[in-house]
Amino acid sequence: MPPRPIRPSITPKISTMPRQQTEATVYLDVYKLVVERKRLQEEQQKIEQRTQQINQRMTQLDRQIAALETTLQQMRSGIVPEARSLPPTASSQPETFDMLFLEY
Repeated sequence: MPPRPIRPSITPKISTMPRQQTEATVYLDVYKLVVERKRLQEEQQKIEQRTQQINQRMTQLDRQIAALETTLQQMRSGIVPEARSLPPTASSQPETFDMLFLEY
């Protein structure tokens, strides 16, 4: 049996003739424009929020960079900043653990 040829999908027929101008077509055009305008406004708000987040993060990074540069200058001049150490433990004895075996 010979293979069947592949048929292209049915494409909608597009009329090159402009639609007749009626009140309904004008309302449809107005509706399309209003929907697009609303979508663009929402997209603009999202972009503004993202821009604000980026600016805040850049401000944080600038502060951190300045603090690290200050630390570097202090290290170069021989002033050692305080070393961060762990707080001392309550007891100097190592903690002991009791072993527990469960059988099931």
